[in-house]
Amino acid sequence: MDNMIAKLKNKVIVSVQAMPSEPLYKEECMIAMMQSVVKGGAAALRVAGVRDVINAKKLFNIPVIGITKPEVIPPNWREIVYITPTIKDAKDLIQAGADIIALDGTSRPRGENNLKQIIKFIKINKKIVMADISTLQEGITARLLGADIISTTLSGYTLESPDTSDEPDFELLKGLVESVDCPVILEGRIWQPSQVDKAFEIGAHSVVIGSAITRPQLITKKFVNRNERIIKNG
Repeated sequence: MDNMIAKLKNKVIVSVQAMPSEPLYKEECMIAMMQSVVKGGAAALRVAGVRDVINAKKLFNIPVIGITKPEVIPPNWREIVYITPTIKDAKDLIQAGADIIALDGTSRPRGENNLKQIIKFIKINKKIVMADISTLQEGITARLLGADIISTTLSGYTLESPDTSDEPDFELLKGLVESVDCPVILEGRIWQPSQVDKAFEIGAHSVVIGSAITRPQLITKKFVNRNERIIKNG
């Protein structure tokens, strides 16, 4: 496990995901997207669901980070745990072959399994645990519970961490690097190569990029919104 984590040092990981309601969710589209980013140099893939984990493991000889998400994100998504929320979700990803299991490591209320139980189950099955958190204290707690990697994935997406910036949460990254004795990954709102450089300068082990590479509707929206602002301001 340590060797796999070491291979990701100073590397870019690409999150290849789409919701079932989106055109790119089709299996052939997800496979094509994975092939494209791997060809471009992605050191690992972060994918959602058993189907995409199985395909990623079958097609590529790089680490695969697996998560589960609901088919429809509920309207109260800031208040609830929905990324790999249960032991059953973790078990499904392990059986599909995921090398790293990413889960919600926030302090939000949970259902049938608490964070300690899920982490313990993943570790018993000899898989790497990546905890997606939104605050410094959540990262520290997740590490104390046994998480192998801490990621800033949920910064700005919970009630405990209001979205106040379009920038990645470099302050949280810095705090985690200084506070936990494990690799820290920067994920969230990364749109520029210079932000990747800054993350590694601060001490990030790896960087996960998603929307800026694999979500064309969001990429398009950024250009359209910018153009509309220019027109509005004359």
